[in-house]
Amino acid sequence: MTRPIILTVDDDPEVLRSIARDLRNQYGEQYRILRADSGAVGLEALEELSRKNEAVALILSDQRMPGMDGVTFLEKATAICPKARRVMLTAYADTQAAIDAINLSQVDYYLLKPWDPPHEKLFPVLDDLLDTWQSGYRPGYGGLRVVGSRWSQPTHVVKDFLARNQIPYTYVDAESGPDADEALRGIDACSSKLPIVFLPDGEQLVAPTPQQLATRVGMGVKAAQKFYDLAIIGAGPAGLAAAVYGASEGLKTVIVEREAPGGQAGTSSRIENYLGFPVGLSGGDLARRAVTQARRFGVEILTPAEATGVEFDGPYKRVRLNDGSEFSCHALMLSMGVSWNLLPAECAAEFSGRGVYYGAAMTEALYCKGQTVFIVGAGNSAGQAAMFFKDYAEKVIITLRGESIAAKMSQYLVDRIEATPNIEIRSCCEITRCHGNGRLEGVTLRDRNTGEEEVFPAAYVFVFIGAAPQTSWLGDKIARDSRGFILTGPDLRPDEHLRHWPLERAPYLLEASVPGVFVAGDVRHESVKRVASAVGEGSVAIHFVHRHLATL
Repeated sequence: MTRPIILTVDDDPEVLRSIARDLRNQYGEQYRILRADSGAVGLEALEELSRKNEAVALILSDQRMPGMDGVTFLEKATAICPKARRVMLTAYADTQAAIDAINLSQVDYYLLKPWDPPHEKLFPVLDDLLDTWQSGYRPGYGGLRVVGSRWSQPTHVVKDFLARNQIPYTYVDAESGPDADEALRGIDACSSKLPIVFLPDGEQLVAPTPQQLATRVGMGVKAAQKFYDLAIIGAGPAGLAAAVYGASEGLKTVIVEREAPGGQAGTSSRIENYLGFPVGLSGGDLARRAVTQARRFGVEILTPAEATGVEFDGPYKRVRLNDGSEFSCHALMLSMGVSWNLLPAECAAEFSGRGVYYGAAMTEALYCKGQTVFIVGAGNSAGQAAMFFKDYAEKVIITLRGESIAAKMSQYLVDRIEATPNIEIRSCCEITRCHGNGRLEGVTLRDRNTGEEEVFPAAYVFVFIGAAPQTSWLGDKIARDSRGFILTGPDLRPDEHLRHWPLERAPYLLEASVPGVFVAGDVRHESVKRVASAVGEGSVAIHFVHRHLATL
C-alpha cells in the first residue's frame, strides 16, 4: 500500500532542504516526504496526486513566497485536498497573516521559524495533526463493510454509531454505490433487511442493533468488575473530564455511555472557542482525544450500555444496566447530558433517519451536495452545523422561532454566518410539516408573525432545538427540578429536598440529595451550557469526590 504524503513548500532552498530532512528523519517510515519550491509547483503536485487518488496527510507552507504567498497557496490547496492538515511556517513579523489564514482559510496551525530543536517545537504539533488526520483516514479499509440504503433509518443508526465510536468502516450504497453489485451478490438484500454489516471474518450481521454490533467488534459492554471507587454515567465532556481526573488520582473508575463518547458535544462539527485550540476542533476529535487520555489512566468505558436504575445502601451505590447486570461503587457521578427535543412538525417522526436528523449527523454530509439543507435551531450547535454543511450543500437555511440568531449564538459564529453567501437565515418561522414518499422531499415553513405557510423542497433537516434531561430512571431519591434537571449543593432546600439527608455536613457544591452522588454538565440544574464549563465541572467534582471518600 502506498504511504500517505507530507508536502512541504518553501522558496528558500536551504530552508526547504532543512524541513524536508527533519520530516524524513521523523516520519519517513510512515509517510512519503515531497518538496516544492513555490506555490505553483506545490499546486501542480497536489493536482497530480489527486488524479492518482493518493492520500495527502499534511501540507506545510512558507508564508513569504514570490508569486503566491502561503495563505493563497493553502487556500487553493484546500480545494484540491480538503482532508489534509495545513500548517503555515512564518516569521514572527508575519504572525498576523498566519492568524488571518486560520480565520479565513481554515489553516490548522502556524509555526514560527526557526523550529529548532524540532523534537520540541515541530514534531509535537505535527504528531497531533497527523493523529487527527489518521483518525479519519480510510485507506481502502478491508475490515468492516456496511451495505445499506441512503434513506434507511437503521442504516443511518449503524453508520452514526460506528463513526461516533471511531470504528473504521467502508460504506456501500445498495442503490447507487459502485461496489454494490459485488457486495450483494448472492444475498437477498431487500430494504427491510438493510443494513448488512460484513465482519472481517466473513460473518454477516443483518440490520444489527448498536449493542449487537458493539459485541461483535470487541467493544466493552459489560463491567469487568463488581465494585469501583467511582462510576460515571455519561461520557460527554463532563464525564470524560471526571474520569481523567479521577483515574489519574488513583480512583478505580468506570464510565457507562449509552451511545458514544462525546455526548451532544461529540456531534458538533466544529468547536472554535475551546481554550487552547486556536483553529478549533470537531466534537468527534475532542471525544477521541479524551477517550485516549482516559484509557491511558486505566478508565473502563462501557458503550453502548445504559444505566436503568440505581439503589442506595448506606455508603454504597448499586447501578443496574439495561442488560440486567449490576455493579457497585462508593461515588457516583451523573453526567448524562441532555437529548435534543424532537422536531414538533407533522410527519417528522416518519422521516427520522430518512432526511430528518438530530445533531450534525456528519455521516450524511457527502450526500448533501447540490441540495438545500435546513438547520433548525439558534444556538452554537446549530451555527456550527450551518458552517459545516455550507461546504457541501448548495444552500443552507437556518430556521428559528426567535428574531435573531445573535440572542443565543456566539458572536464569532454570527459574524461568520452573516458573511457566508450560501447561508440564509429565516427568523420568526418554524417547520410545521415534513413531506415525502419514503424519504424527506420537502417541508412547510410557517411565518410566526403572519401565519402564512410556504412549501420548500428539502432533502435534509438537521435539528438542534431545546434539550431534555433523561433522568426518570433515577427514581425519587435524587431531587430534580420541574424539568428533570438534577439539583445540587445550594439549590437543595433543607425543608424539601434534604429531609432524609443523613450527614451533619451540608451537600457539597456539586453533590445531589444523596451523599456521594455528584452531578456535572448539562444535566445539572442551571448549568452553563458550554463544553468548557462541563469539563470544568467534571474536574472540580473530583475534588468533592475525594472529600466524600475520605469520610467513609
